[in-house]
Parts: sequence; C-alpha cells; structure tokens
Amino acid sequence: MTTAAMTTAMSARRTAIIGGLMVAVGPLSISLYAPALPTIVADLATTESMGKLSLSVYFGAFALSQLLCGPLSDSYGRKKIAIWFFAIYVLGSLVAALGPSIGWLLAGRILQGVGVSVGVALSRAMVRDQFVGSESIRILTLINLILTVVPAIAPTLGSVLLVFGSWHLLFLVMATFGAGIIVMIVAGAHETHPEAARVPFRPISVLVNYGRLLRSSQFMVPALVLALSFGGFYGFAALLPFILIGDIGLTTFQFAMVMLIQTAAFIAGNVVAGYMAGRLSGIGMVRVGLVLLALAGIGFAVGLRLYPDAVLAVMLPVALWMLALAFIGPSTTAAAMAGFGSIAGAAGALTGVFQVGGGFIGSLLTGLAFPDARSALVTLMPIMAGLAIAVALLRRITARPQEPVAPET
Repeated sequence: MTTAAMTTAMSARRTAIIGGLMVAVGPLSISLYAPALPTIVADLATTESMGKLSLSVYFGAFALSQLLCGPLSDSYGRKKIAIWFFAIYVLGSLVAALGPSIGWLLAGRILQGVGVSVGVALSRAMVRDQFVGSESIRILTLINLILTVVPAIAPTLGSVLLVFGSWHLLFLVMATFGAGIIVMIVAGAHETHPEAARVPFRPISVLVNYGRLLRSSQFMVPALVLALSFGGFYGFAALLPFILIGDIGLTTFQFAMVMLIQTAAFIAGNVVAGYMAGRLSGIGMVRVGLVLLALAGIGFAVGLRLYPDAVLAVMLPVALWMLALAFIGPSTTAAAMAGFGSIAGAAGALTGVFQVGGGFIGSLLTGLAFPDARSALVTLMPIMAGLAIAVALLRRITARPQEPVAPET
C-alpha cells in the first residue's frame, strides 16, 4: 500500500507506464541513431571525435538541465514543466534533422538534452510523490522494464530507416516520438504534486536544497554508485558502433541484431529484479548488481585482448553490465530519494544529474582520453566498475528512510 492510498493521483500501473515512456525518450535519442554514427561522421566530413562529441554534449545538457526542471516542478507542478521541456526536445530534434553541418547537429543535440532531462527527473518525482519503500522500488523496476522496449527496437528501426532514407530521418522520428509524449502527458497524466505542497521558486532556496542533498551521505553514496554504473553503460554505448562496425566489420543491420543481446539482458535482468524486489532488501539487490558489475569489468578487461575479432568478447561483458544495472538502478535511486519527499523534484533531478553526468563523463573520456575505441573499452570499463564497487563499500546502501529534509523556503 502507498503511504497516502486515499489521495494517490495515479495508479501504480499508470505511473509506471507514463514514467517509463517519459524516461524512454533519453535512450531512444542515443540508440536510434547509434547505427548511423559512422555514416554521420562521413556525411558531415567530420572526425570520429566530433561524432562522439554529439553524444557528450547531449549528456552534458541532459545532466545540467535536470538541476532546473526538478525545482521548477516543485514550484509549478510536474505536468506543466514536463510539457514545456518535451517541446524543447521536439525543437532540438528538428534542428538536428534539418541542420546542414556538424555545428547544427551539435546544437540540436544540446536542445534535445535539455528537453529530455525532464523525463528522468519527473518520472522519479512522480513515483516519490505517491509511493515509498518496497512499492516504490517495484514501480521503478517496472519503469526500467518499460524503458527497455524502445531501446529494444530502436537500433533495428534505425538500421531499417537507413535503408530507406538518410540519417536525417532518424531525428524526424525522434521529433514525432517527443510529440507523442506531449500528447500522452496532456491526455493521460494527472498532477501528482498539488498546489498546497509546492514551494516558491527561489534560486537561493534551490541551491540550499541541493546543498543539503550533496552533504547527505544517505543521498551521495547511492547517487555515486548510480553515476559510475550508468556512466560505464553510456561509455560503451558511444564505443560499440565504432568497434563492432568499424573494427570488426559488421553491417549496420548486423549491428542492430547484435545489440539485441544487450536489450535481452536488460529485459531479463528487470524481470528477475522485479521478482526479487519483494524478497531481497535494497542492499541485497545492490550486492547482486555489484557482483555482476565486477564480472562485466573483468570481461571487458580480458575479452578483446584474448579474442580481438570476436563479437561475443564484446557482448558478453555488455550483457553482464546490463544485468547489473537492472539490480543497481531502482534500489540506489530509491535509497538516494528516501527521506526527501518534501523536495522530491530536486532529489529526483539530482539523482538524474549523477546518472546522466556519469554518462557525460564516460562518453567524454572515450573520445578524449584514449587513442581509439578499442583501447577505451578494455581500459575505461574495468576502471568504472572498480570505482562503483569501491564507493559502495564505503558505506552500506539502504533504502531505509531517515528524517525527512524540509525544503528551504
């Protein structure tokens, strides 16, 4: 049961479906055009580093914008802010689709990152507005499961679209999906943050609330584990097209088929994690995830070195990492937000900043710190796995709420 069953604005199922589709826009904007990255680099007469930069600027805008959209939703409501930010996403998709140069593409990706930031921040705030404890973990797990549907078909769809049109078409599809999300929010979402619970939007108050979160070990430890584990995921997302297509020699369609291994692992992980959520504590879920993450890091470190042209040497560690995320993501998110219901928008936004900020750092390092994609994969992924485990060992991660933090007004 929820803590306020009589006043819940939406059912758990509706919350999960709407939240899952809102969050799905983020990975859609990565995986749909991933098969086209080598083509984009060639078509725009740019470099591989600039192609990777289109991911990095997206992550940077995505991460930083959550610092704004979360507090705005605490002041003006979740629904209104979601509509405005997804409108920015649609605009960015059109700019990327119609722009004639890499500069226009990067500008469009920045706008996309700004707009899509609302999905992660507000989906979590909507859950925290209505649900707590193990129920919130189950809903966040279901959101993660729904989240896999769009990425499951996106690489295949992107490859098929490239057969019938240019990469510009991919961004038009993103714009259409974003417009559909706006229609869904207008027609199907209820406002979960009533006016009586809202706080005035004052920049100083926002900074104070973020400061309280950053000083809380209850928030910081799970948030850092979330950042490192998802940073690794977004890091290898930037590398896989260049390794599997550029180095190993897969076609774009073969790449899309191979990426179904990643998707299947994430779906299977979410199904198992959803089943185990009622049987293991939050820390038990995280422990399972960290063991899987350690195995993935070892696989990345040795796989390509032993079998340099083997697809499975790449994809088996990827599958293990995706299984790990299914266990780590919901439990660390719930742990980070527990006890911060009065500033759920800010807490949801800051967890999103850590998660996507890890992606920004991971994708940026792949392009700047290593001479090629292969060396980045076999070096950076084990390091990020090791750091995530080290942070988790610093302090027990639990989902047990502590004293709530009152918002600064």
